[in-house]
Amino acid sequence: MKKFMFLLGCLAFSSLAYAQTNSSTRYQSGYYKPSTGTYVQPHYKTNNNSTNQDNYSTTGNTNAYTGQSGSRARDYSNEAYNYGSGQTIQTGPRGGQYYYNSNGNKTYVPKRR
Repeated sequence: MKKFMFLLGCLAFSSLAYAQTNSSTRYQSGYYKPSTGTYVQPHYKTNNNSTNQDNYSTTGNTNAYTGQSGSRARDYSNEAYNYGSGQTIQTGPRGGQYYYNSNGNKTYVPKRR
């Protein structure tokens, strides 16, 4: 009985870890990044919406498929201001924020206020 209660508690805790993530996901096929020539493995990702708060890669969220914890700062968090330090942050027509890296490519950052 104790093992059953422990297992039930673990199941409840693990469901809380996934509760913050976007339930709308899609499969991303593998592809080569033209800017670097590296191959990106196929993976599941959350569908686009207006925030990164519920993405698998965001701090506090866990990828339901791999079990990995996110590491990117949440939009509008204090940590978002550390991304692209010293760079001019641009805002695109749909609200995405980015800067141009040393290769001249856009690097997206969490939204800042």
